[in-house]
Amino acid sequence: VQLVESGGGLVQPGGSLRLSCEASGFDFSNRPMTWVRQAPGKELEWVADIDSGGRTTYYADSVVGRFIISRDNNKNTAYLQMNSLKPEDTAVYTCGPRHTTLGDSDISWSHFGAWGQGTQVTVSS
Repeated sequence: VQLVESGGGLVQPGGSLRLSCEASGFDFSNRPMTWVRQAPGKELEWVADIDSGGRTTYYADSVVGRFIISRDNNKNTAYLQMNSLKPEDTAVYTCGPRHTTLGDSDISWSHFGAWGQGTQVTVSS
């Protein structure tokens, strides 16, 4: 199993970024996908989930209305479009297929079968 996140970087407050998560080694099209983030010195935070077909999505209150999770099962890739970014969105963003209830904000690494190395997002002026 391999998950590779990309698309992070430095952006000013109010800006946008689109993260990608390319998956291989498992049946991507039949697994939900999750984005999480972790800021230095803080606990892992759930960001968003998408079901296997891409029809149902869930978001943390802190990102709803600003972030959009999507997927392309033909490309084995999940995405996170991040708009109206705030300094508090600064974190390492990681993706993976969780095996717990979608939409549940209670998250830990043990809820994932695999995860990527993450991509750094820094929101600063």
